[in-house]
Amino acid sequence: MATESKRTVLVALAANLAIAVAKLVAGLISGSSSMLAEAAHSVADTLNQVFLLTSLRVSQRVADPEHPFGYGKAQYFWSLIAAASIFVAGAVFSLYEGLHTLISGGGESTGVVIAFVVLGVSFLAEGTSWLRAVQQLRREAAQEGRTFRQHVRLSKDPSVTTVLAEDSAALVGLLLAAAGVGLHHLTGNAAWDGLAAVLIGLLLALVAFVLGRDVGALIIGESAEPALVVDVHDRLAGRPEVSHVVELLTMHLGPEEVLVAARLDLDDDLTGAQIEAFSNEADQDLRTAHPEITQVFLDATRPDPELAARTAVHVERLRATVARERAVAPVST
Repeated sequence: MATESKRTVLVALAANLAIAVAKLVAGLISGSSSMLAEAAHSVADTLNQVFLLTSLRVSQRVADPEHPFGYGKAQYFWSLIAAASIFVAGAVFSLYEGLHTLISGGGESTGVVIAFVVLGVSFLAEGTSWLRAVQQLRREAAQEGRTFRQHVRLSKDPSVTTVLAEDSAALVGLLLAAAGVGLHHLTGNAAWDGLAAVLIGLLLALVAFVLGRDVGALIIGESAEPALVVDVHDRLAGRPEVSHVVELLTMHLGPEEVLVAARLDLDDDLTGAQIEAFSNEADQDLRTAHPEITQVFLDATRPDPELAARTAVHVERLRATVARERAVAPVST
């Protein structure tokens, strides 16, 4: 999956780098503020692909004494930097350029043909990158037994979802730029061009906020997907050695790395050797059932009925969530 994500990011990088130069040239020739805003948009997207490639490379490092849980969260950190880049390099410049045109009145519409040619080529390039991201996410969704929308919402791989969000915003931005350039040329009123640049800036600000919010939750420490949590709970609770699952905690250490920590009320008659055997067997069972589980911590603890009850209620809520999602998921053939 990491290799496929890298290919998706590389496709996006190639597309954005080429059209950033083309948009800048067209913007300077035509004097269109919306074209310049789109150039800033593509520059921001190009930088983001560099950040995402960096995240993929760093996240592959092997765990060491300074980072015992590995470098998986590097993807989340660099994706947050990418979201900030969209806001600073894209949204702020686009808003400035658009407001400046609205206030100053702008200039005459020139180089319209060049602007539309660049916009058309850019739409094809961005569309290619967008399709690549959609195809990867659809394959992953099918493998997980989810709908496309469910997978985009639940995916912990920020590299692909960031590319999808960027390219979706880019396609909408291109349409806005085309409308601004066209209306400016037809009416002679540069306000249309300025308004298009402002709308592009607002669109980029929204994308940056959504990406930053989602990645921020992963950096803080987001739990594993509901289906995994429920299955881990059921596997542990179903063991004859376990009286109650007192507490179950999970956290994503990376897109494909999950930590599991459980406090278990074990049968009081178990010997030390039996507890050791149970721990090894349970650890192996969880890792085999879910290869993304890379860390398992099982703590034999005293009974805590109140905490165990809260854990049970939480798991049942997750179970209901899983049932609802499976009810609308595509049927495997």
